[in-house]
Amino acid sequence: MDERRLGVVSGLGAYALWGVFPLYFPLLEPAGGLEIVAHRVLWSLVFVALLLTVVRRWGLVRAAIRSRRTLLVLAGAAVLISVNWLIYVYGVNSGQVVETSLGYFINPLVSVLLGVVVFAERLRPLQWVAVGIATVAVVVLTVDYGRPPWIALGLALSFGTYGLMKKVVRVEAAPGLFLETALVAVPAGVVLAVLHTGGDGTFANAGIGHALLLASAGVATAVPLLLFAAAARRIPLSTVGLLQYLTPLMQLAIGVFVYDEPMPPARLAGFVIVWIALAVFTADTLRHARAGARKASQDVVVPTP
Repeated sequence: MDERRLGVVSGLGAYALWGVFPLYFPLLEPAGGLEIVAHRVLWSLVFVALLLTVVRRWGLVRAAIRSRRTLLVLAGAAVLISVNWLIYVYGVNSGQVVETSLGYFINPLVSVLLGVVVFAERLRPLQWVAVGIATVAVVVLTVDYGRPPWIALGLALSFGTYGLMKKVVRVEAAPGLFLETALVAVPAGVVLAVLHTGGDGTFANAGIGHALLLASAGVATAVPLLLFAAAARRIPLSTVGLLQYLTPLMQLAIGVFVYDEPMPPARLAGFVIVWIALAVFTADTLRHARAGARKASQDVVVPTP
Protein backbone atom coordinates (compact mmCIF):
# COMPACT_ATOMS: atom_id res chain seq x y z
CA MET A 1 0.00 0.00 0.00
CA ASP A 2 1.51 3.36 -1.03
CA GLU A 3 1.88 6.18 1.47
CA ARG A 4 -1.03 8.28 0.15
CA ARG A 5 -3.47 5.37 0.20
CA LEU A 6 -2.33 4.43 3.70
CA GLY A 7 -2.91 8.02 4.77
CA VAL A 8 -6.44 8.06 3.38
CA VAL A 9 -7.26 4.71 5.04
CA SER A 10 -5.84 5.97 8.35
CA GLY A 11 -7.87 9.18 8.11
CA LEU A 12 -11.07 7.30 7.29
CA GLY A 13 -10.41 4.97 10.21
CA ALA A 14 -9.90 7.87 12.63
CA TYR A 15 -13.00 9.79 11.56
CA ALA A 16 -15.14 6.65 11.39
CA LEU A 17 -14.16 5.71 14.95
CA TRP A 18 -14.98 9.23 16.16
CA GLY A 19 -18.23 8.97 14.21
CA VAL A 20 -19.45 5.94 16.20
CA PHE A 21 -18.75 7.54 19.59
CA PRO A 22 -22.48 8.28 20.05
CA LEU A 23 -23.01 4.50 20.10
CA TYR A 24 -20.08 3.91 22.47
CA PHE A 25 -20.55 6.39 25.31
CA PRO A 26 -24.08 5.29 26.26
CA LEU A 27 -22.56 1.83 26.90
CA LEU A 28 -20.60 3.40 29.78
CA GLU A 29 -23.73 4.27 31.72
CA PRO A 30 -24.69 4.28 34.59
CA ALA A 31 -21.42 6.24 34.94
CA GLY A 32 -22.03 9.97 34.72
CA GLY A 33 -20.18 12.43 32.53
CA LEU A 34 -17.56 13.41 35.12
CA GLU A 35 -16.74 9.80 35.92
CA ILE A 36 -16.50 8.85 32.24
CA VAL A 37 -14.14 11.75 31.46
CA ALA A 38 -12.00 11.01 34.53
CA HIS A 39 -11.62 7.37 33.47
CA ARG A 40 -10.93 8.49 29.91
CA VAL A 41 -8.05 10.62 31.19
CA LEU A 42 -6.51 7.97 33.43
CA TRP A 43 -6.86 5.00 31.08
CA SER A 44 -5.57 7.05 28.14
CA LEU A 45 -2.52 7.85 30.26
CA VAL A 46 -1.95 4.14 30.96
CA PHE A 47 -2.50 3.04 27.36
CA VAL A 48 -0.26 5.72 25.83
CA ALA A 49 2.47 5.03 28.42
CA LEU A 50 2.50 1.38 27.35
CA LEU A 51 2.54 2.43 23.70
CA LEU A 52 5.47 4.81 24.23
CA THR A 53 7.35 2.00 25.95
CA VAL A 54 6.74 -0.42 23.07
CA VAL A 55 7.78 2.03 20.34
CA ARG A 56 10.57 3.56 22.48
CA ARG A 57 9.47 7.19 22.14
CA TRP A 58 10.02 8.39 25.71
CA GLY A 59 12.76 10.67 24.43
CA LEU A 60 10.13 12.89 22.83
CA VAL A 61 8.32 13.16 26.15
CA ARG A 62 11.53 14.14 27.95
CA ALA A 63 12.28 16.76 25.28
CA ALA A 64 8.85 18.33 25.72
CA ILE A 65 9.15 18.34 29.51
CA ARG A 66 12.36 20.36 29.30
CA SER A 67 10.45 23.28 27.76
CA ARG A 68 8.41 25.25 30.32
CA ARG A 69 6.51 27.00 27.52
CA THR A 70 5.55 23.67 25.97
CA LEU A 71 4.30 22.35 29.30
CA LEU A 72 2.22 25.48 29.96
CA VAL A 73 0.61 25.33 26.53
CA LEU A 74 -0.07 21.60 26.86
CA ALA A 75 -1.61 22.22 30.29
CA GLY A 76 -4.03 24.67 28.70
CA ALA A 77 -4.71 22.18 25.90
CA ALA A 78 -5.37 19.46 28.48
CA VAL A 79 -8.00 21.57 30.21
CA LEU A 80 -9.66 22.43 26.89
CA ILE A 81 -9.82 18.84 25.64
CA SER A 82 -11.19 17.70 29.02
CA VAL A 83 -13.93 20.33 28.76
CA ASN A 84 -14.61 19.20 25.18
CA TRP A 85 -14.91 15.56 26.29
CA LEU A 86 -17.25 16.52 29.14
CA ILE A 87 -19.54 18.54 26.87
CA TYR A 88 -19.56 15.77 24.29
CA VAL A 89 -20.35 12.98 26.74
CA TYR A 90 -23.10 15.12 28.28
CA GLY A 91 -24.57 15.85 24.84
CA VAL A 92 -24.54 12.22 23.72
CA ASN A 93 -25.80 10.70 26.97
CA SER A 94 -28.54 13.32 27.35
CA GLY A 95 -30.03 12.51 23.94
CA GLN A 96 -28.65 15.51 22.00
CA VAL A 97 -26.47 13.73 19.45
CA VAL A 98 -27.75 15.89 16.58
CA GLU A 99 -26.55 19.04 18.31
CA THR A 100 -23.14 17.49 19.02
CA SER A 101 -22.81 16.74 15.30
CA LEU A 102 -23.54 20.41 14.57
CA GLY A 103 -20.57 21.36 16.76
CA TYR A 104 -18.17 19.43 14.55
CA PHE A 105 -19.79 20.73 11.36
CA ILE A 106 -19.11 24.33 12.38
CA ASN A 107 -15.73 23.62 13.99
CA PRO A 108 -13.68 24.40 10.81
CA LEU A 109 -15.30 27.83 10.55
CA VAL A 110 -14.74 28.54 14.25
CA SER A 111 -11.08 27.56 13.81
CA VAL A 112 -10.79 30.07 10.96
CA LEU A 113 -12.26 32.83 13.12
CA LEU A 114 -9.90 31.97 15.96
CA GLY A 115 -7.01 32.31 13.52
CA VAL A 116 -8.22 35.82 12.69
CA VAL A 117 -8.59 36.80 16.35
CA VAL A 118 -5.41 35.21 17.73
CA PHE A 119 -2.94 35.24 14.82
CA ALA A 120 -4.40 38.20 12.91
CA GLU A 121 -4.80 35.99 9.86
CA ARG A 122 -6.57 37.56 6.88
CA LEU A 123 -9.55 35.77 5.40
CA ARG A 124 -10.21 35.57 1.70
CA PRO A 125 -13.58 36.99 0.51
CA LEU A 126 -15.21 33.56 0.11
CA GLN A 127 -14.10 32.59 3.60
CA TRP A 128 -15.91 35.63 4.98
CA VAL A 129 -18.97 34.60 2.96
CA ALA A 130 -18.83 31.12 4.53
CA VAL A 131 -18.55 32.59 8.04
CA GLY A 132 -21.50 34.90 7.33
CA ILE A 133 -23.65 32.03 6.07
CA ALA A 134 -22.75 29.96 9.15
CA THR A 135 -23.78 32.87 11.39
CA VAL A 136 -27.19 32.89 9.70
CA ALA A 137 -27.43 29.14 10.37
CA VAL A 138 -26.72 29.66 14.08
CA VAL A 139 -29.48 32.30 14.22
CA VAL A 140 -31.94 29.94 12.51
CA LEU A 141 -31.04 27.10 14.90
CA THR A 142 -31.32 29.44 17.90
CA VAL A 143 -34.89 30.25 16.86
CA ASP A 144 -35.63 26.54 16.37
CA TYR A 145 -34.17 25.40 19.70
CA GLY A 146 -35.51 28.40 21.58
CA ARG A 147 -31.96 28.99 22.81
CA PRO A 148 -28.48 29.24 21.32
CA PRO A 149 -27.09 25.77 20.45
CA TRP A 150 -24.79 25.85 23.48
CA ILE A 151 -23.59 22.25 23.17
CA ALA A 152 -22.57 22.73 19.53
CA LEU A 153 -20.93 26.10 20.21
CA GLY A 154 -19.14 24.76 23.29
CA LEU A 155 -17.77 21.79 21.34
CA ALA A 156 -16.64 23.94 18.41
CA LEU A 157 -15.01 26.60 20.59
CA SER A 158 -13.27 24.17 22.95
CA PHE A 159 -11.96 21.95 20.16
CA GLY A 160 -11.05 24.90 17.94
CA THR A 161 -9.08 26.53 20.77
CA TYR A 162 -7.47 23.18 21.57
CA GLY A 163 -6.30 22.92 17.96
CA LEU A 164 -4.99 26.46 18.17
CA MET A 165 -2.85 25.61 21.20
CA LYS A 166 -1.58 22.44 19.55
CA LYS A 167 -0.49 24.58 16.61
CA VAL A 168 1.58 26.77 18.94
CA VAL A 169 3.65 23.79 20.14
CA ARG A 170 4.39 20.92 17.80
CA VAL A 171 4.50 17.67 19.76
CA GLU A 172 3.77 14.28 18.16
CA ALA A 173 0.39 12.69 18.88
CA ALA A 174 1.34 10.01 21.42
CA PRO A 175 3.79 12.08 23.52
CA GLY A 176 1.38 15.01 23.38
CA LEU A 177 -1.58 12.93 24.56
CA PHE A 178 0.55 11.40 27.32
CA LEU A 179 1.56 14.81 28.66
CA GLU A 180 -1.93 16.26 28.35
CA THR A 181 -3.49 13.39 30.27
CA ALA A 182 -0.65 13.38 32.81
CA LEU A 183 -1.22 17.08 33.51
CA VAL A 184 -4.89 16.48 34.42
CA ALA A 185 -4.45 13.00 35.93
CA VAL A 186 -4.43 14.28 39.52
CA PRO A 187 -7.74 16.18 39.18
CA ALA A 188 -9.21 13.13 37.43
CA GLY A 189 -8.08 10.90 40.30
CA VAL A 190 -9.58 13.32 42.84
CA VAL A 191 -12.91 13.28 40.97
CA LEU A 192 -13.00 9.47 41.05
CA ALA A 193 -12.02 9.38 44.74
CA VAL A 194 -14.79 11.83 45.65
CA LEU A 195 -17.36 9.93 43.59
CA HIS A 196 -16.47 6.57 45.12
CA THR A 197 -16.30 7.99 48.65
CA GLY A 198 -19.79 9.41 48.19
CA GLY A 199 -21.09 6.12 46.79
CA ASP A 200 -21.65 7.58 43.30
CA GLY A 201 -18.75 5.84 41.54
CA THR A 202 -19.66 2.89 39.34
CA PHE A 203 -16.30 1.35 38.40
CA ALA A 204 -16.29 -1.18 41.25
CA ASN A 205 -20.04 -1.35 41.74
CA ALA A 206 -21.57 -2.26 38.39
CA GLY A 207 -19.85 -5.50 37.43
CA ILE A 208 -16.66 -6.51 35.67
CA GLY A 209 -18.11 -5.83 32.22
CA HIS A 210 -18.81 -2.20 33.12
CA ALA A 211 -15.34 -1.80 34.62
CA LEU A 212 -13.75 -3.14 31.41
CA LEU A 213 -15.85 -0.76 29.31
CA LEU A 214 -14.68 2.21 31.37
CA ALA A 215 -11.07 1.03 31.01
CA SER A 216 -11.57 0.73 27.23
CA ALA A 217 -12.01 4.52 27.10
CA GLY A 218 -8.22 4.79 27.00
CA VAL A 219 -7.98 2.73 23.83
CA ALA A 220 -11.03 4.46 22.32
CA THR A 221 -9.35 7.82 22.90
CA ALA A 222 -5.84 7.02 21.73
CA VAL A 223 -6.39 4.83 18.65
CA PRO A 224 -8.29 7.35 16.46
CA LEU A 225 -5.89 10.10 17.49
CA LEU A 226 -2.90 8.01 16.40
CA LEU A 227 -4.65 7.12 13.13
CA PHE A 228 -5.30 10.81 12.54
CA ALA A 229 -1.63 11.61 13.16
CA ALA A 230 -0.64 8.91 10.65
CA ALA A 231 -3.03 10.41 8.09
CA ALA A 232 -1.83 13.98 8.62
CA ARG A 233 1.76 12.90 7.90
CA ARG A 234 0.89 11.20 4.60
CA ILE A 235 -1.84 13.20 2.86
CA PRO A 236 -2.41 16.92 2.17
CA LEU A 237 -4.28 18.93 4.79
CA SER A 238 -6.96 19.70 2.19
CA THR A 239 -7.70 15.97 1.99
CA VAL A 240 -7.75 15.71 5.78
CA GLY A 241 -10.18 18.64 5.80
CA LEU A 242 -12.57 16.82 3.46
CA LEU A 243 -12.37 13.58 5.42
CA GLN A 244 -13.24 15.33 8.69
CA TYR A 245 -16.88 15.79 7.63
CA LEU A 246 -17.35 12.02 7.88
CA THR A 247 -17.53 12.25 11.69
CA PRO A 248 -20.41 14.75 12.05
CA LEU A 249 -22.30 13.11 9.16
CA MET A 250 -22.15 9.76 10.97
CA GLN A 251 -23.13 11.39 14.26
CA LEU A 252 -26.06 13.16 12.63
CA ALA A 253 -27.25 9.91 11.05
CA ILE A 254 -26.99 8.09 14.39
CA GLY A 255 -28.90 10.84 16.17
CA VAL A 256 -31.74 10.87 13.63
CA PHE A 257 -32.01 7.23 12.56
CA VAL A 258 -30.80 5.31 15.63
CA TYR A 259 -31.92 7.52 18.52
CA ASP A 260 -34.95 9.03 16.71
CA GLU A 261 -34.05 12.58 17.68
CA PRO A 262 -36.41 15.15 16.15
CA MET A 263 -35.41 16.99 12.99
CA PRO A 264 -38.17 19.56 12.40
CA PRO A 265 -38.10 21.63 9.17
CA ALA A 266 -36.53 24.69 10.83
CA ARG A 267 -33.70 22.59 12.31
CA LEU A 268 -33.12 20.87 8.97
CA ALA A 269 -33.01 24.29 7.31
CA GLY A 270 -30.34 25.38 9.80
CA PHE A 271 -28.23 22.32 9.00
CA VAL A 272 -28.65 22.88 5.26
CA ILE A 273 -27.41 26.46 5.68
CA VAL A 274 -24.39 25.13 7.60
CA TRP A 275 -23.67 22.68 4.79
CA ILE A 276 -23.86 25.51 2.23
CA ALA A 277 -21.35 27.47 4.31
CA LEU A 278 -19.05 24.45 4.45
CA ALA A 279 -19.39 23.91 0.69
CA VAL A 280 -18.31 27.51 0.03
CA PHE A 281 -15.47 27.23 2.54
CA THR A 282 -14.25 23.88 1.16
CA ALA A 283 -14.44 25.00 -2.47
CA ASP A 284 -12.39 28.11 -1.68
CA THR A 285 -9.85 26.08 0.30
CA LEU A 286 -9.40 23.54 -2.51
CA ARG A 287 -9.12 26.26 -5.17
CA HIS A 288 -6.51 28.10 -3.11
CA ALA A 289 -4.56 24.87 -2.51
CA ARG A 290 -4.53 24.04 -6.25
CA ALA A 291 -3.40 27.58 -7.09
CA GLY A 292 -0.61 27.28 -4.54
CA ALA A 293 0.48 23.93 -5.96
CA ARG A 294 0.57 25.32 -9.51
CA LYS A 295 2.61 28.32 -8.41
CA ALA A 296 5.06 26.07 -6.55
CA SER A 297 5.51 23.87 -9.62
CA GLN A 298 6.12 26.93 -11.82
CA ASP A 299 8.69 28.27 -9.35
CA VAL A 300 10.76 25.08 -9.47
CA VAL A 301 14.06 25.70 -11.26
CA VAL A 302 15.05 22.75 -13.44
CA PRO A 303 18.85 22.33 -13.34
CA THR A 304 20.59 22.21 -16.70
CA PRO A 305 23.44 19.84 -17.44
